Order: sequence, then structure tokens, then C-alpha cells
Amino acid sequence: MPQRHFTKSERTAFYDVIGARRDIRHFIPGATIQPDTLARLLAAAHAGPSVGLMQPWRFVRITDGDVRRRLHAVVEEERVRTAHALGERSDEFMRLKVEGVLDCAELLVVGLCDDRERHIFGRRTMPAMDLASVACAIENLWLAARAENLGMGWVSIFSPADVAAILSMPPGAQPVAMLCLGPAQSFPDRPLLEIEQWTTARPLDDFVSENRWA
Repeated sequence: MPQRHFTKSERTAFYDVIGARRDIRHFIPGATIQPDTLARLLAAAHAGPSVGLMQPWRFVRITDGDVRRRLHAVVEEERVRTAHALGERSDEFMRLKVEGVLDCAELLVVGLCDDRERHIFGRRTMPAMDLASVACAIENLWLAARAENLGMGWVSIFSPADVAAILSMPPGAQPVAMLCLGPAQSFPDRPLLEIEQWTTARPLDDFVSENRWA
């Protein structure tokens, strides 16, 4: 089978998608995602690399309004706790919009499966590779969403135990992210936390060294 070679325009489009990806918090209320589009997004996530081909990811689509509201309440509880832990930046944090759980067209909870311990290949010395694999799947979905001109926000402010209880997750399974998906009000040209003056992204040169840890 001949190898697939990508054209210059395809490569340019790929890097454009990476550069245009943003963590979206502001969605168009009442908007929807077509079933075939959602299927493509999930297929992109499922195509992510995983150590030992263990495919540790699980996706729970939240279609029940009551379940969505309960998940939002868990996020809100942790948002308040996080603000308290931030001390002098508490008020500043509370002014940030950190999620779009109630407004997004689709809400997905992504978790680690409950039978990871049987997967030794790649995890004997690096047990967190299951989590790294799930993160790769999420990034695939994030880039695919942007390519579809949809926004996605990764919500990580929640109690894993509370989310696991709401979704009746079995022992050993672990929620990793709530993913808010849908048509976005806008795609900022910079990360939202930069726009809100919470922090500033550092240049690549600060993170690259040769032959030794800088």
C-alpha cells in the first residue's frame, strides 16, 4: 500500500489548526452539533496513540439535562475552593469564566478505564502512560473540533470522586476531563488567560535544551 504524502497546503492547514486552537469558554446557547460531525470528532479521539494499544479512554456523552446540571454544580463547588486556595488572587479568579458546561452544545466526560492494571506493556516503569494516552486522545479531539470550526474547552476543576459517583463509574475508573463542545461565540487570537491578564505564555526557547536539563 503506497504511503500517504501530504501536500504543502495540507501541511500548512494542519499547522494553522494547531495555532488556532483555543480553550473555549463562551459558546452559543441552544446550538447543536450534527451527529455525523460528532462521530468524526470521537473517531479522531479514538485514533489517538496509546501505550501498548491499551486504548484506556472512555467517553460519556451527557444528554440528560439533570446530569449536566449536577456536573456543573460539582465544577462550581471546586471553583470556589480553588479561589480560596489562590489567596490574594481569589477575587481575580472568580471573575474568570472557566467553563461552559451549561451553554455548550455537547458535554463529554472523558475517563480512564477500570482495567488498566492488566496492561503492563509501557506501564511497568511509566505507569502514568495511561493518562498520557487519554491526553493524546483529547488533543486529537480538540484539533478535530477546531478543524470543524467548533470550539472545545477542557474543564478540570472538579472532584473526581463526585463525578465518578454521578456517572456510576466502576472502582478503578477515573474521570479526567469534562469537554465542552459546540459552536463558539468567537475564537480569540490569543489564549483567554493572556487576554484576561491572568498569565502570559512563554516562548519555546525557554523550554528547549541540548544534552542536559537546562
